[in-house]
Amino acid sequence: MAISKLKLPRGVSAHEFKSPVLLAEGLALKVAKQLSDALDATGTATLVVSGGRSPVAFFQHLAKQKLDWSKVVVSLADERWVPVEHADSNAGLLKRYLLQGPAAQAQFLSLYSASANLELAAEQADRLLAELPGIDVLVLGMGDDGHTASLFPDSPNLAQALQADGTRRCWPMLAPTVPHQRLTMSRALLASATHTVLSISGQSKLITLSAALAGDDVAAMPIRAFLQPTLEIYWCP
Repeated sequence: MAISKLKLPRGVSAHEFKSPVLLAEGLALKVAKQLSDALDATGTATLVVSGGRSPVAFFQHLAKQKLDWSKVVVSLADERWVPVEHADSNAGLLKRYLLQGPAAQAQFLSLYSASANLELAAEQADRLLAELPGIDVLVLGMGDDGHTASLFPDSPNLAQALQADGTRRCWPMLAPTVPHQRLTMSRALLASATHTVLSISGQSKLITLSAALAGDDVAAMPIRAFLQPTLEIYWCP
């Protein structure tokens, strides 16, 4: 299966690359251009990215792009509720692979806090995200279950987090696998981004995307909330 075979909604575009390395390079150039345009227009730019292992090469390429990083704000679409030093920390991942060299000058807004419990950590992150400027560029990933960010099917707070007109910015969320406890930006906040990219690789993700396109139950496959006009999908085998 190739992404060109999928029937995408009107206004959603797809870009196919031959390898993960070429996708990472292409995505880094695209995001850098969008951030540069935002800097030219307003003097600041905001980037929200997803964590996990998949984006590492993209982070490394993006860090090498010539930008006035001191005027860029970077945050995460979701985070595992673990300290930055923990191997599963998305903030730690960013610090190792993106916030390096000139890119280390970017302002980083972390979702994690050492609160007494996950709910209090989400409330703290919600307050912090009130300071987040409008999102210029959002880079999402997708799991084989159709989750994106940490909007997991069957998670206790999913219905509230998926409200299109919700005012809360961050929700506590439970993943079906370890580590269970997550923090995620809400659908409403994520959907406010000017530019959104979904970056996926492999046949299994293409099969998941095909299933998502075939239905409209957002709670069953939260990625469906973002299969909207202007979304750009970056894919490689």
